[in-house]
Amino acid sequence: MREDFKAFFLNKALIMSNLGICLFLIIDCHKNAKNLINLDFQSRLILCPIPQLGKLTKIWYSNREKTEINESAWPLFGRPWKEKTMANYAIILAAGKGTRMKSDLPKVLHKVSGITMLEHVFRSVSAIQPAKNVTVIGHKAELVREILADQSEFVLQTEQLGTGHAVMMAEEQLAGLEGQTLVIAGDTPLITGQSLQELIDFHINHKNVATILTATAENPFGYGRIIRNQNAEVTKIVEQKDATKFEQEVKEINTGTYVFDNKRLFQALKSINTNNAQGEYYLTDVISVFRQAGEKVGAFTLRDFDESLGVNDRLALAKAESIMRRRINNRHMVNGVSFQNPDSTYIDVDVTIEPDVTIEANVTLKGQTKIASGAYLTNGSYILDSSISQNAVITNSMLENSVVETGVTVGPYAHLRPDSTLKEGVHVGNFVEVKSSTLDKNTKAGHLTYIGNAQVGQEVNFGAGTIIANYDGKHKYTSKIGNHVFIGSNSTLISPIEIGDNALSAAGSVISKDVPADGIAIARGRQINKEGYATRLPHHPSQQ
Repeated sequence: MREDFKAFFLNKALIMSNLGICLFLIIDCHKNAKNLINLDFQSRLILCPIPQLGKLTKIWYSNREKTEINESAWPLFGRPWKEKTMANYAIILAAGKGTRMKSDLPKVLHKVSGITMLEHVFRSVSAIQPAKNVTVIGHKAELVREILADQSEFVLQTEQLGTGHAVMMAEEQLAGLEGQTLVIAGDTPLITGQSLQELIDFHINHKNVATILTATAENPFGYGRIIRNQNAEVTKIVEQKDATKFEQEVKEINTGTYVFDNKRLFQALKSINTNNAQGEYYLTDVISVFRQAGEKVGAFTLRDFDESLGVNDRLALAKAESIMRRRINNRHMVNGVSFQNPDSTYIDVDVTIEPDVTIEANVTLKGQTKIASGAYLTNGSYILDSSISQNAVITNSMLENSVVETGVTVGPYAHLRPDSTLKEGVHVGNFVEVKSSTLDKNTKAGHLTYIGNAQVGQEVNFGAGTIIANYDGKHKYTSKIGNHVFIGSNSTLISPIEIGDNALSAAGSVISKDVPADGIAIARGRQINKEGYATRLPHHPSQQ
């Protein structure tokens, strides 16, 4: 046997063969077998002919690496049959207006936990790794298209003539392709990628032509019911108004999410019509087409009913928000974050929080915010698109698009406006506002201060009531303050200005000129005392 062929059977091969029966080879592939075979999954069955034996050979193998096929490795077997992996495709229905939302905004663009419902659905769909993802758009199509941009293909449904019609729009992109197609509404933000993958696996394993994602409802009123036969196959979907008394007792409901054999889906769509009360093409009608043809239709039931929620109005939107918030907070707690009151804490889906962070009640974290280990966020803090480093303390303050480094303390009642950076050990306290500025290490602004468009050095002290006047009504100017500078209380610095290292401004000064290093700037009127003058004024007791 050639050496390259021997290498294919690296660790162990169990060969059981007799003339007239199949040969079985069990192989553990080693990472060094890169020149032998291309493997995608942990385990897979490949069939290949053995001319010499005239029999069909089955080879079961497992691997951890992806390598290239070398046909010379098969001198005895000939070229192996290529395993046929069926591709996944996805159609997201996002064309509707959503009239019950009472909004000019397309329904799928309403947000849940920081991102649109459409984005939630798209992220979950991505778990099945679709070879093609087609989003059906209609109402205000360009707004919807912008959300997914180049992440999806798009087809336009100019008239909304039902779910079946919406799927028909994707025929040009998908018809004729081998594989299975997921059809899902863009207003189901709570569905998870795990559930969709399980749905796909169930569909494939049961060799269904169609599989319906279902859920068990405590109160199924208003939902379409799933009717099964004794083999657990779906025979029909019956709507509430058409259900018999017995069928109304069924608690398994249709979620509106499906997996179809892709080719058969578009074939069946040609057989449905608009002969119904709504005058629309119903996607559910293809189920009847399959059943009449004697094809197998199955159903996979969600473990969590909440995932089935479709958002049609503001009440459902609020419910989805509540459920998603609970999911997000639970995930962070499992990962080591402490919540004083998770029910009153709002965290967007894309916020990242490291272990050992403590979050008090009524905290809001939004956008792309990142919170590092050891940080402490007190009651009422609001943080948007900001980075909070280790051991920082944010006390009842608002931060927007800012960076807070290690050991920084902010608040109470401070406001960091966009593009602000507080370096290690900085403190900004009561009613301090920082905007488009960098404060270097250990700088302090304790209270009642505005710092705008400034580059501030290390260990600077801002006295109470300091204002950097950076705007002249038309332009904004930048000021630079060196290291170890002391700004006296109630000072006003007129930008653009530069204050050198170790300089000082006297309290109550209006500084409009540069101050050299080690200098002191005094810019206030000379005090004049007039003895006895107060006795002539109305406030004096002698005038009462």
